[in-house]
Amino acid sequence: QVQLTESGGGLVQTEGSLRLSCAASGRILSSSVTAWFRQAPGQDRKFVALIRWNGRGTTYEDSVKGRFTISQDSAKNTVYLEMKNLKPEDTALYYCARGSQYSMSTNDYRYWGQGTQVTVSS
Repeated sequence: QVQLTESGGGLVQTEGSLRLSCAASGRILSSSVTAWFRQAPGQDRKFVALIRWNGRGTTYEDSVKGRFTISQDSAKNTVYLEMKNLKPEDTALYYCARGSQYSMSTNDYRYWGQGTQVTVSS
């Protein structure tokens, strides 16, 4: 079993910054992948970014490229999402998820956190 706990969300003004954290506990395989998804009210959960646990490879959704950075601290079993130049359209509940496939589909992630709210005011 893997438990994921997100933190770091909050209310920020347009062009502000936040750093989300996803702390993992339980069995963690070096081949696993951690991703961030987000879900705005009335919308489906959408892919944001992912990283391989061994650090070999990251992928970003087009609208966050150049603004968001995903990284990890293996010693702390934690994945981060650094978000800069935030926009009102980034407002959503952000989830981290862990799976075994390099995938942007929610269907390929078995373990999920409870989510952390990010609100960007205009």
